[in-house]
Amino acid sequence: MAHTGKHFANAAAVDGADELPFDLPPRGATATGAASPADDDEPPFDLPAAPRSAQPPRQQQPEPGRTPSQQANAPGDGGKRLSLSARALQGSASPRAEQTPYLQGLNPEQREAVEHLDGPVLVLAGAGTGKTRVLTTRIAHILATGRAYPSQVLAVTFTNKAAREMKERIGSLVGGAVEGMPWLGTFHSIGVKILRRHAELVGLKSSFTILDPDDQLRLMKQVIEAARLDKDRWPARQLAGVIDGWKNRGLTPDKVPAGEAYNFAAGKGVELYAAYQQRLKELNACDFGDLLLENLRLFMEHPDVLADYQRRFRYLLVDEYQDTNVAQYLWLRLLAKGSPNVCCVGDDDQSIYGWRGAEVDNILRFDKDFPGAHVIRLERNYRSTGHILGAASGLIASNRDRLGKTLFTDGEDGNKVAVSAVWDDEEEARSIGDDIERMHKNGQKLNEVAILVRASFQMRAFEDRFISMGLPYRVIGGPRFYERQEIKDAIAYLEVTANPTNDLKFERIVNVPKRGLGDTSVKRVHELARARGIPMYQAAKMIVETEELGGKARKALSDLIRSFDRWRSRLGHIKHTELAELILDESGYTAMWQADKSPQAQTRLENLKELVRFMHEFETLEGFLEHITLVMDTEQAGDGDRVSVMTLHAAKGLEFDNVYLPGWEEGLFPHQRALDETGQSGLEEERRLAYVGITRAKRLAKISFAQNRRTRGLYQSALPSRFVDELPEDHVEIIETKKPFSGAYQNFGGTFGRSSYGQSRFDDVQTQPFEGHYGTPGWQRAQQHTRDQSSASSSSSAKRKWSPSDQRRKRGPLMIEGELIASSSDSSSYRRGERVLHQKFGLGTVTDVDGNKLTIEFDSGERKRVVDTFVDRASG
Repeated sequence: MAHTGKHFANAAAVDGADELPFDLPPRGATATGAASPADDDEPPFDLPAAPRSAQPPRQQQPEPGRTPSQQANAPGDGGKRLSLSARALQGSASPRAEQTPYLQGLNPEQREAVEHLDGPVLVLAGAGTGKTRVLTTRIAHILATGRAYPSQVLAVTFTNKAAREMKERIGSLVGGAVEGMPWLGTFHSIGVKILRRHAELVGLKSSFTILDPDDQLRLMKQVIEAARLDKDRWPARQLAGVIDGWKNRGLTPDKVPAGEAYNFAAGKGVELYAAYQQRLKELNACDFGDLLLENLRLFMEHPDVLADYQRRFRYLLVDEYQDTNVAQYLWLRLLAKGSPNVCCVGDDDQSIYGWRGAEVDNILRFDKDFPGAHVIRLERNYRSTGHILGAASGLIASNRDRLGKTLFTDGEDGNKVAVSAVWDDEEEARSIGDDIERMHKNGQKLNEVAILVRASFQMRAFEDRFISMGLPYRVIGGPRFYERQEIKDAIAYLEVTANPTNDLKFERIVNVPKRGLGDTSVKRVHELARARGIPMYQAAKMIVETEELGGKARKALSDLIRSFDRWRSRLGHIKHTELAELILDESGYTAMWQADKSPQAQTRLENLKELVRFMHEFETLEGFLEHITLVMDTEQAGDGDRVSVMTLHAAKGLEFDNVYLPGWEEGLFPHQRALDETGQSGLEEERRLAYVGITRAKRLAKISFAQNRRTRGLYQSALPSRFVDELPEDHVEIIETKKPFSGAYQNFGGTFGRSSYGQSRFDDVQTQPFEGHYGTPGWQRAQQHTRDQSSASSSSSAKRKWSPSDQRRKRGPLMIEGELIASSSDSSSYRRGERVLHQKFGLGTVTDVDGNKLTIEFDSGERKRVVDTFVDRASG
């Protein structure tokens, strides 16, 4: 995310005032109207003063550290005799902290974090240091010592699961008192509670509804259509992402910076945002972003309401503070002006959600936001061995923007972090699968084994390998690879091409992407198929010859049938992998996800590319589809003893005895998109993600990277991730696998290990490549390629002995996510200005020639890059 918390750092400057998400009230006032010394330290924004006249009478509360009974018998009470109830309360006074059992077992740092109750506190809790125990014990200590009533404690976390766990732990420590904590929950649940109490003040009724994502998209489509915009060019999902980003930063329509208004629909983004908010009010509804945004507006426009909540909360506690966005940060800062007792628990080294609005700057500037803050570092780890912690701490030390801490353990050093190089991702999956199988035979529980990948497409190789081995596994945080929507859609297209009698697959994609075929049209095709006893595909061919369907629906269905017939005619004439790319391109399916601006769209495109890449393992389309059928038929329940497969983002908060971290290659990890979009901050977040991955391991962590990745049947050299060489050597063991592949083959492709980050220590392996014998197809191809290269280099002839182009077949326009695989070295017979004919895009003029790739301006107005073998010269 390009925007950071620094956006608010200079709020006092005149030039930056207009960028704040709300107008600033007069400076120098606190919630009680008195000047505060803390104001001299330039907080990131000014907070409204609650006028004394607007404040309701303050309810008498016990002084900090004193129970109600002690307050009743305090000096200055005129010597009045205590009432019976007061004396009874005095008899049940809370025990001293030293006598409380919940403090037993805490280490010195944890105990300090629990007992330091006065003033702002930041608990920097490293991975596995007992963060949750500290937070829950601190709340229990506040209640047990009478510092506050349960209703005076605001405790906020991010997930309902975490809130339930927190409540259960507190209950086990202090008993029924936890039931009196109405303000323990997530940001959204507490925001809803506040909003329902004061809904009328922000233009809502207390019975307002909260839209789910589907309803939100439907409403945005209506707003886009009302503005007479092309909904295909400006999809509702993209607008939803833009508006959500603004709401995460606390920006109402009138506060969106002028430059950002052009993020959607050529400057109409803010206008649509305002229209969307107006429609929400008319419907008496709000979305999830409004739950905090409307809270901010309520507090800023009604200082008396804010003052009431500031008085209400004596202690404020926030979990996972490093994951807060700007709106959450502002909401907390407003409430915190009523009490200095703010405790935030988090780990700046585990801030990995910047892509969804989290601001690591929030935790980095805590001591500036809360002057005099006491910072406590929890560095004693109870999860991992010494070498694992040493490797993780050494890696994260390369980040510049961090508060700094070094994890250690009182336990054993254990095994060093293992690092190995493999030939390709298939070999990586094979090696890890065999390793897990060996451990399982030696008594290792599979539930304590995890594979953490950077991108979901990496799961495919492991899933296929585990299925072939009969090794049970589960995918956490999402469906299995072949159960993902985009994969099932792509397979449906291929199935119908190969077997047009498959009604289920045809019905799945007949209107995907949208072609104007509604339920009524599909129902008529169904009825005809049942009446004639024929497949839906054949019924569709018949019905388009009649007037049964409307003009638009009939044309759309007719075009789809002709496309399937054309694709089917090319079976056996072009490679099945090229045909798959052609189908995904010409059907508009790839373009549909390219136009989708949601965070998941890029992942779906990567999964489609992985599917096509895997098809190279099979000789025919039929063989591939048969494999898919067998894979999908394999039952994979979530219970029982199973290996866990998940992305690194999904692994946060989990722990396993043995963790495998595959795919540590440049461009994949750190991910190229993160580097391109956010530069240095993106790189540091990727490094934090690596830190999170390593610290999931309790006993064993194994990192691997592939020297080659195959794309469309061609091997491309991969460079090891810069993170590999940032690991401290004292905590790393290099595994040099002797067979079937190992780091000995870095010369294949000629670029392994040589990058702008300096020479890798994996470059010094001297073993002769491809010695011995191994019967896999990958090994044989690599061995043959090496022999061909050797023969070519020893020949005195200037003629080339071997070239990939020697066996190149005719191919169509290969376009997935805009990537077109062709040769720039082969010359084309076409020239600029020539008229050509493409069987899908029609007539056009060649505007540029790059090898055998042509850039063509078609008469329809479209501009495409295609391979010259798929166009013909226009006659006449």
